[in-house]
Order: sequence, then structure tokens, then C-alpha cells
Amino acid sequence: MFAVIYNRLFTYYGPQYWWPGETPFEVMIGAVLAQSTSWKNAANAVDNLKHHGLLSPQALHKIPIEDLAGLIRPSGYFNAKSLKLKSLVDWLRQTCDYKLDLLEDSSTDHIRRSLLSVYGIGPETADSILLYALERPVFVIDAYTRRIFDRIGFTPVKDKSYDDYQRLFMANLEPDPVLYNEYHALLVKHAKISCRKQPVCKNCCIADICDFYHNHTQANGDRDE
Repeated sequence: MFAVIYNRLFTYYGPQYWWPGETPFEVMIGAVLAQSTSWKNAANAVDNLKHHGLLSPQALHKIPIEDLAGLIRPSGYFNAKSLKLKSLVDWLRQTCDYKLDLLEDSSTDHIRRSLLSVYGIGPETADSILLYALERPVFVIDAYTRRIFDRIGFTPVKDKSYDDYQRLFMANLEPDPVLYNEYHALLVKHAKISCRKQPVCKNCCIADICDFYHNHTQANGDRDE
């Protein structure tokens, strides 16, 4: 069924070309800046850094944290995020001397555990870095993914934790970073178009296999919620 959902979404929306970023390091920075904000706001902050020639770990290491906070203000929580970026850059210096290719021989689990030890890096940000920047087969779970699959009726049987959702996806999909990338991007698209907080079910491409649709929308006279 996970493959069916993917195929439906891909046919309906087409390829999403996600995650935006010209370099793996830019993707890593974007993953931090996108916390608790829209991608548009995060992209504005990335553009500020790019305009000032700061999209390298060496440059971010050197810039005073107060100046960095000012440049990333569009992303919100800029004081906290400036410290997070500094911590991420310090992690890169310590683990691979700023050279991401030196991480190629490290296991995904090892890198993930190490990333989670960095200030401000939680599971979603760590997995975004692993998938989108380092091209590791790790499925990213976010609020959009939880919402869609809860409504469909595919909910973890345990605690509904981040790890429970992730295990559910990775147990039902081949370990393919290209597939994971596209699937997650399609879920984000679908959550913004149809499966909103107040869902718009009328033109949903997966409505026929969605518990929410059958239990709520049809019961209310087949009208949009």
C-alpha cells in the first residue's frame, strides 16, 4: 500500500525536485533554518548568507555569532538558530575537517547518532541532513507525514513516536534515498494542497483509500471539510 500511495501522488503531482540547495552544505544549513518556519523564510535567510559569501563552513565558523543572527533573522528564532549553525559547523570541523566526503566510510547509524549529539539537531533535522545532503536511505518524518498517514489509517501500533513512524515507512519501502527523497517531498506537497489541517478531500488522489474520507467526508454528504 505504501507503494500505491507513492505512485498515486507521483502521478498526480509529478516530481518535486526537493530539497532545494546548490551544495550539500547549503542543504545542511537549510535544514536548520527551516525549523519551525516556512521554507520561504528559511530560503530568505539562506539567500542572505549566500549574498555575504557565507555558505561555507569555514566562513560560518569565522563570523561573529551576533552578525550571523542578524543575517538569518528572516528564518525566525535567529538567536537560537545562529548557535545551532555554529554548533553544526563545529561538528563538521571535528568529525571530518569540513570535508563531507570523509564521512562516506562512516555508517548511517553512526553519523545519525553523532548528529543527534549536536545542539539543536533533533531527529527530523538529522534525517533531513542524512537524506538530502548525504544521500543516505533514511526516511524523514514530519508533521505532514504524520497527518496524512494517520488519516489514511496507517498509524504505528506503539507510541506513535518519531522512530515508530520512521520504522513503519522503512519496513515497507526499499532502502532507496532517491525514493525516500521524492516520497517525502510528495507528502509535503499533498499536505499543502489537499490534506491540510482542514482537509480538502474533493480532489484528493488517495481519497478512496483514506479512512478519514470514508468515515467523515462521505458521512457529511460528500462535501469538503
